[in-house]
Amino acid sequence: MAYNWQLKGWPSFQWNVEVLQPLILEFGLEWGEMKGLHQGLSKELEEETLIDVMVSEAIKTSAIEGEFYSREDVMSSIKNKLELDPKVFKIRDRNAAGISELMVKVRKSYMDPLSTEMLKDWHAALMSNARNMEVGDWRKGQEPMQVVSGPIGRETVHFEAPPSQQVPMEMESFIAWYNNQEIPLNNEIGLALFQSSIAHLYFESIHPFEDGNGRIGRAIAEKALAQGLKAPVLLSLSRTITNDKNAYYEAIKEAQKTLDITHWLQYFIQVIIDAQRDAKLLVAFTLKKARFFDLNQDKLEERQIKALQKMFEAGPEGFTGGMSAKKYMSITQVSKATATRDLQHLYQQGMLKQEGAGRSVRYNLNLDF
Repeated sequence: MAYNWQLKGWPSFQWNVEVLQPLILEFGLEWGEMKGLHQGLSKELEEETLIDVMVSEAIKTSAIEGEFYSREDVMSSIKNKLELDPKVFKIRDRNAAGISELMVKVRKSYMDPLSTEMLKDWHAALMSNARNMEVGDWRKGQEPMQVVSGPIGRETVHFEAPPSQQVPMEMESFIAWYNNQEIPLNNEIGLALFQSSIAHLYFESIHPFEDGNGRIGRAIAEKALAQGLKAPVLLSLSRTITNDKNAYYEAIKEAQKTLDITHWLQYFIQVIIDAQRDAKLLVAFTLKKARFFDLNQDKLEERQIKALQKMFEAGPEGFTGGMSAKKYMSITQVSKATATRDLQHLYQQGMLKQEGAGRSVRYNLNLDF
C-alpha cells in the first residue's frame, strides 16, 4: 500500500471546492452568532468561558491518546499559566501541567508564524516529564513510525509515516507551506477552515515526533483556524472528536491514502462546525450561570454555593446522574440530614428540579428563568 507521502505530487493536495461551499457557509453563520454571544460576556465571564474551553480541550485531546487527567489539576495549571488570578494553585499531576502549558502557548501565539522552534518548544512543554524519548526534537532512529492497533503480534498497521531521516526536510516543507500557503479561495472564512483541516492532516502524515503528534497536530489545527479568522477561537476540537473517535481515525486513515482530500475536508470542517455549536451552548450556559447566582446569591449558604458550583462545573450536559444526598454530603462534608434538608430547600426555592422519589431522588439545576 502506498501512503500519501509516497504518491507522485506529494504534498499537493486536491479537493472539490463546490462540494465544500455549503459547509463554509454553515460555519460562517455559526461564527457570526458566536461573535455576537461573545460580545455579551463581561470580562469576568469571558475569562471563565476561556478557561472552561481550554480545560475541555486539554482533557479531551489527552483522552484521545489514552491519557486521563483530573479537571482540577488541568484547570489550576491553566489558571497559573494565564496569570488571571494572583493566587498560585497547587498541581499534583505534572503531566497535566504539560498539556496545560501547550494550550496556553498555542493561544498566546496564534498570530505568530509557525516555526521549527515553536513546534519543538510545544513538544518540550507537552512531554516535559517524558522518559526514554527524544523531547523537543524530531524523532530519530531506524525503526518505522507506524500507527497501529490490536494485540502484540497481531497488530494492524493503519499508517506508516516517512522515515526519520526524511523528517527535517518534510517539516521544512510543511512549515513553509503553512506560512505561505496559496489556497485558491477568495473567502477568508473558507481559507481558515481549509488551512486548519489541511494543516492537521499534513502534520499527522509526517508524524515528526516520537510521541505527542496527535495533541500537537490538533493544537496546530486550532492555531491555523484562529490565525485565519484573526481572532482566538472559543471551541474545543478534541471534545467534538472524542464524541466519535472511530470516525476521526477512519477519516484520517482514508485521507492518508490519497492526495484528493475532499472527504477529509468535509469531515474535519464538520468537526469545526460542531465544535463551534458546542461552544455557543457553553457561552449561553455561562450567561445563565451568572444570572442564576445574581438572582440567588443572597439566599444561599456557603456550602450550598459550593454544591451548586460543582453542578455547574459539569457544563451544559448536566451533572452526571444528578445531585443526590450522598454526593452532596461528599462535596460539602455535612450530615445526611443536613444534605437532605438543603436539597429540599433548594428545590422549594426553584433552584433545582427534582426527579424520582425516596432513595432514588435526584436533583438537577433549574435554569428555566
